[in-house]
Amino acid sequence: MKEAWIHLDHWSKEMVTAAVEAGADALVVPAGCHERVKALGRITTVSGDGDLKPGVDVFFEVIESAEDQERIMRLVHRGPVVLMKGAASSSGGDVESAGMRRGWEVIPLENIVAAGGKILVPADCIEDIDLALGILEKGVAGVIIHPSSPADVRTLVSRVKAVHERCSVESATVESIQPAGLGDRVCVDTCSLMTEGEGLLVGNSSGFLFLVQAETRLSPYVAPRPFRINAGPVHAYTKVPGGRTRYLSELTAGDPVCVVDKDGNSREATVGRVKIERRPLLLIHADCNGTKGSILLQNAETIRLARPGGEAVSMADLAQGDSVLVSIEQAGRHFGMKVDETIQER
Repeated sequence: MKEAWIHLDHWSKEMVTAAVEAGADALVVPAGCHERVKALGRITTVSGDGDLKPGVDVFFEVIESAEDQERIMRLVHRGPVVLMKGAASSSGGDVESAGMRRGWEVIPLENIVAAGGKILVPADCIEDIDLALGILEKGVAGVIIHPSSPADVRTLVSRVKAVHERCSVESATVESIQPAGLGDRVCVDTCSLMTEGEGLLVGNSSGFLFLVQAETRLSPYVAPRPFRINAGPVHAYTKVPGGRTRYLSELTAGDPVCVVDKDGNSREATVGRVKIERRPLLLIHADCNGTKGSILLQNAETIRLARPGGEAVSMADLAQGDSVLVSIEQAGRHFGMKVDETIQER
């Protein structure tokens, strides 16, 4: 998830409370405010006496030249780097408020993002946030906001947290459906309510994921559970934030997952509970323009894939020749990360 840091020039209980309630990740505050912040909530402080100390744990740097860019590209491997505008010291102490306004341009920032490491940039409006978090389709790690009011805190932090990855989804044709015996299947209960057409991307291969819908529909036998995805067996991959995948068996309470809709829009949800139970399974094979993939799902009518228009199709009704939504990636995976190497998954 992208991070939102709040920079305060002086102590303000209202601003600190707004930052905590909005879900900000850190507060940059003057020295001497650390304990007062902690009395109001659990949030990381950045100051000379805070959780993160400038010049030691985090680096506030100016970028005004190619030499600055090279220096920052070396620094990012030592800790988070916050880009600033104007003269500022990276040796520690308080951060000059005048240096917190937008101090970056797109091209050098692209170069730094491409080099890896954690970069945060000043962004004091929605346009700056959208630009910074979309650079190279990956974006910086986060932004640091210099708010003018508690309402400003809530609006801008909300924008940062709402920025989501896009997933490419397309139509695949079901080639076969067959019983696959018993297996340990995973129900993922999230802390978010989902709507018709939303769910998790799941599959036997990390490069061929099916959109498995949440249990949003009323059934004669069970009430809707719009927070739940009956996602598949323990070995299956699912998409998580940061362009990564994880095995369903690895998920636990507090982990983030990507909730995806029929158009490929993605938002982050937090896992609240994972239930693993032994259930009868179906093996579904599908083809997408010559690329083949498969998924195992519980043999029950409450488990549904998504048709191209977003409508749900139950395991009880799915038939050979049906079209379902999938997400295709060509790269392989190593510990959940994309790698460009030859990998076959069958």
